[in-house]
Amino acid sequence: MLNCREATRLISQSMDAKLPWHRRWALKGHLLYCIWCRRYDAQVQILRKAARELPPENLETQPQKLSREEKDQLRARLQAGLKNPPPSE
Repeated sequence: MLNCREATRLISQSMDAKLPWHRRWALKGHLLYCIWCRRYDAQVQILRKAARELPPENLETQPQKLSREEKDQLRARLQAGLKNPPPSE
């Protein structure tokens, strides 16, 4: 009988490769009585589906660059915050 830690590991592994029949069978048995692992399995499936549906341009993130003006504003706010720290409780 699988425990939840083993079951969640197998659920994650099953996303990348087909499990051996005895592992699939043990996992199905565990999922019959464990609502928490069924929920985990459903959440992983939803995340996997959402990731597949992402457009390719969203996968390549470009670092955002601040303009000189934005950098100066940020510095000024940081300096003001250092001079006037919020009251501690």
